[in-house]
Amino acid sequence: MPPRGRQLEVTIALGGNAILRRGDHGTAEEQIDRVRATARALVHLIEKGDRILLTHGNGPQVGDILVQNEAAKDQVPQMPLDVCGAQSQGMIGYMLQQALRGELDAEGIDMPVVTVLTQVLVDRGDPAFRNPTKPVGPFYSAQESSRLSKSKGWAMAEDSGRGYRRVVPSPVPKDIVEKGTVARLFRAGVLVIAAGGGGIPVVGGRGRLRGVEAVLDKDRTASLLATTMKTKVLLILTDVDGVYLDYAGPRRRKLDALDVKACERYLRAGQFPPGSMGPKIESAVSFLKAGGVRAVIASLEEAEAALAGRAGTTITR
Repeated sequence: MPPRGRQLEVTIALGGNAILRRGDHGTAEEQIDRVRATARALVHLIEKGDRILLTHGNGPQVGDILVQNEAAKDQVPQMPLDVCGAQSQGMIGYMLQQALRGELDAEGIDMPVVTVLTQVLVDRGDPAFRNPTKPVGPFYSAQESSRLSKSKGWAMAEDSGRGYRRVVPSPVPKDIVEKGTVARLFRAGVLVIAAGGGGIPVVGGRGRLRGVEAVLDKDRTASLLATTMKTKVLLILTDVDGVYLDYAGPRRRKLDALDVKACERYLRAGQFPPGSMGPKIESAVSFLKAGGVRAVIASLEEAEAALAGRAGTTITR
């Protein structure tokens, strides 16, 4: 078993750079190598006595699955977006399980590791379903875009001058369907990987769930997971070393600490854009308002120092 130290319970949200980095080709070998390095950093936290609950992004992976779907559409049936999300959860969970198990064994730590294929409940009346904005899948020409819009009812949008892409809703996650299973495993000392990619979005009631064509923000779901599991800390690991003001400008400066009021003030001022730091800050605020003690935003390389308050940006109530 891991050594008993500070015994901090932490929900860790891994960013895409924990599995793929800019410039990578996306091969299985590359992703496994990245995941092994990530596993070493995570197991080091466990050695210190922390108990971690793990979630992760899936953007590049589910995007590749959608491209494969399109390329092979004449040979095999295309799968809907919720099924593709489930495929990516299983793939990334497998890589993380294998890498974490190897690192735990190497350190003599007897700890089970399991991935829970996780559905996340959303509200069918969420305004996001009337205003899809999240681009997914391959690029299309204007002609192809028009054809798909008519034949499949897809919402399409031009994306940064590179062509047209399908856009889907990104509703607010409301509840984690497998929360009871995750809680029992986590409390029993299992290293649980859950709600990957924000979770598989579903609607309906007990026994009548069905998947919907949507993408959930992984950080918002991580906040919900941390709140539901009552971990004290939410650690969001990303590809920057913390939260910055005026990030794209010449006067940018890193913030070592923030409180909820400052976060809300900077959000209103437009300091944290919707497509990058905004959802992370909003997720941190949501977690803290729901009873969390501390949220930390940091780079993967500085995870341990960030938990100790020596790196990243710490957000408190």
